[in-house]
Amino acid sequence: MDSALANARQQLAMDCIAFGDLFLEDIRRYREDKMQGTGLDLCFPLWGMPTNELAHEMIEGGLKAKISCLDLRLMPAHFSGHDFNTDFLNALPATVDPCGENGEFHTFTWAGPMFTKSITITTGETVTRDGFVYTDLLSTK
Repeated sequence: MDSALANARQQLAMDCIAFGDLFLEDIRRYREDKMQGTGLDLCFPLWGMPTNELAHEMIEGGLKAKISCLDLRLMPAHFSGHDFNTDFLNALPATVDPCGENGEFHTFTWAGPMFTKSITITTGETVTRDGFVYTDLLSTK
């Protein structure tokens, strides 16, 4: 990681790195510890935002994503491969953070205002392994 960051700083004149962490203090401290000595400023632009508001704001802003992985201890398997949309948020168990901030689920973002071009994908196989459900999301170029 040190080598990759050094190359990025040199080639891209990068002086800051942003993280999408929202409220987990231990993760933030980990990132701060690991980034010490890199010469990069750390930015946490979403820190402290209420996750329910943020999830809805991202969807309303045009973010397009699919659930690619989920933890079976925290949510039902049928959500894997689901679109990250208002229907998904409305169907989530009350114990699940709308942004998956506690590791309940992970997403793959394929389109949104931050993209110059959408990534075309198709949903592939879903498998369960070691207490997690994974859904393949395949590029259809």
